Amino acid sequence: MERPRGDTDWMRVALNLAKRGLGTTWPNPSVGCVIVKDGRAVGRGHTQAGGRPHAEIVALAQAGDAAKGATAYVTLEPCSHHGKSPPCTDALIAAGVAKVVVAQSDPNPLVDGMAALKAAGIAVQNGICTQEAAALNAGFTSVITKARPRISLKIATTLDGKIATSTGESRWITGPAARRRVHMMRATHDAVMVGRGTVEADDPMLDIRDMGRLINPVRVVLDSKLRISKDARVVKTARAIPTWIIHRDGTQNSALSDAGCDLLPVPAPKGCIDLHQAMTTLAQKGLTRILCEGGGTLAASLLRANLVDELIVFNAGKMIGADGLSAVAALRLAALKDAPQFGLVHQEQIGADIMTVWTPT
Repeated sequence: MERPRGDTDWMRVALNLAKRGLGTTWPNPSVGCVIVKDGRAVGRGHTQAGGRPHAEIVALAQAGDAAKGATAYVTLEPCSHHGKSPPCTDALIAAGVAKVVVAQSDPNPLVDGMAALKAAGIAVQNGICTQEAAALNAGFTSVITKARPRISLKIATTLDGKIATSTGESRWITGPAARRRVHMMRATHDAVMVGRGTVEADDPMLDIRDMGRLINPVRVVLDSKLRISKDARVVKTARAIPTWIIHRDGTQNSALSDAGCDLLPVPAPKGCIDLHQAMTTLAQKGLTRILCEGGGTLAASLLRANLVDELIVFNAGKMIGADGLSAVAALRLAALKDAPQFGLVHQEQIGADIMTVWTPT
């Protein structure tokens, strides 16, 4: 006989629902909700593409009258303010739910959904699977607390830390299984970011292939002087897949804007793009989660600016040698104590390659 599900079990159902929307719900977080009555789910939902309708609204619509007296499990505190849609707290109250279980409080100071629910006589429990929910909501939280998206830096390298030969050849460092995993990562991020050098060297599409996915992430290119070729694939397909180019203010290129690229000027003291301001600009445009797949120069710039929230490294069993191109350009360190430091949080073999995931310490 199967044991009855408890609060943690149902919240994990809601968390799995939330995962389905990652990369498609920006500027909103991807939230999951399950409505439970008499030990069974009567409604399930997750935030839909574009951020609306919210997870609670989808789940309540599925539950219908069965929501009355039920318990709602929600991965993020229900919204209580009027935005582009009415508050989810109002919908939960109107549906007559008896209890709401929340995984994580909303970092947005405008939200006090639990207080609104309690005032309506609904029992509220907070803190079930908080750590898992916080990981899912990390991009949204970063925008609220840091005014910038969460940035994951992905590097594919040989055992000796090289990403290309001395002639620039880099296809392929890693095997097909690792490359497929990268496409899966793109699917859970709002945007993929590279520098102009990567566009010139590899002419990538930066899209999602062979995943049954219809929504591609935004493509962000850092190009200080707007010198990217109008024949680059990311430019030629800009009307089909959004392409945003960050450049220093005062620079113009009508050919790129005419092709459908969105040009985003930011300050460039000393001739270099202010990366902190660039990330704030992207947050203001709605992005919450960015996967950076740039080369060594962009990787070094992000590390020097302390903007890397997660480092994902794919290591292939190859050696290129000292004449190869390093995964990270010069960091200009005077002492070892000044080196960026990361702690290992995950390790996995993918095909013939090893993936490690690190977070700053």
